[in-house]
Amino acid sequence: MANGTDVRSNIVASQIDLHKKYGGVVPEIASRAHIEHLDAVIEEAFSEAGCEVGAVDALAVTNRPGLVGALQVGVTAAKTLSWAWKKPIIGVDHIRAHAMSPMIGLEASPWPAIGLIVSGGHTSLFDIQSTTDIELLGATTDDAAGEAFDKVATILGLGYPGGPSIQRAGDAGDANAIPFPRTMLKHGSLDFSFSGIKTAVLYHVHGNGKTTGGLEKLSTQAIADIAASFQQAVVDVLVKKTMLAVAQTNRSTVVLGGGVAANRLLRESLKTVCTDRGLGFHAAPMPYCTDNAAMIAALGYHLLHGGATSDLTLDAFPTGSLV
Repeated sequence: MANGTDVRSNIVASQIDLHKKYGGVVPEIASRAHIEHLDAVIEEAFSEAGCEVGAVDALAVTNRPGLVGALQVGVTAAKTLSWAWKKPIIGVDHIRAHAMSPMIGLEASPWPAIGLIVSGGHTSLFDIQSTTDIELLGATTDDAAGEAFDKVATILGLGYPGGPSIQRAGDAGDANAIPFPRTMLKHGSLDFSFSGIKTAVLYHVHGNGKTTGGLEKLSTQAIADIAASFQQAVVDVLVKKTMLAVAQTNRSTVVLGGGVAANRLLRESLKTVCTDRGLGFHAAPMPYCTDNAAMIAALGYHLLHGGATSDLTLDAFPTGSLV
């Protein structure tokens, strides 16, 4: 990350194949894979960037929230390099970094903006006034949107990760076939709840109150219709909540980040609504939707220049936020 927006290298060691057979991330496997691939990733990042250690101004590392074992691997490595290279270290909240990812590659800052961050573990709305001034407006009260995608994909016998498999199946389906619930919670609330729609899909497949026995009776088209209808319901809620946040704050720009930001229907729906209402819209570039080093470096750059560095007492936290 050269200046907070231009990416010199962004190396990702994907673990999808490792976790696919389990239908979700296994913490122990994730931590072990971090250890096994860390040295190679660092070496490749330097090679792709075409620079040496001396060109590094600081090290930014995710230290919250997430799987604590994987976080500890990264934090320990970053602290070790910080000490060995005598470079400052910066602890970065990775949800806040997702909120910054839409600015990567932009010539001008998109702030202030409403930020919708949608991932496997988090679904949040932020009021972003600048890279260092961000306020949480709403968050999930139960299942995050990405988690609901994974669980519904499992219910339908589709592959992991759930987001891409639901999208692929839904491409052949009718999004209006099944009126799944759109949970909006109390009037004016900017929080999210996706547990209800997950249960609605489960009972639609197997029968009311049942959890097994119905999938084998469904045709390929029926599964496609369920996937499309589920996806549409989730996107409808995300878009409506985002527009509610815009109305409550009078912001004129919306940004979208997080793993589920790669979903085509969500990106297109938000862009269309924003265009119709005369709002600016920026989605994270596709390579920077899922967890990645570039977004951590992007936020780290601005924290460094704002004087928000950490020290070697930096620790990892599975929950909580810096915002």
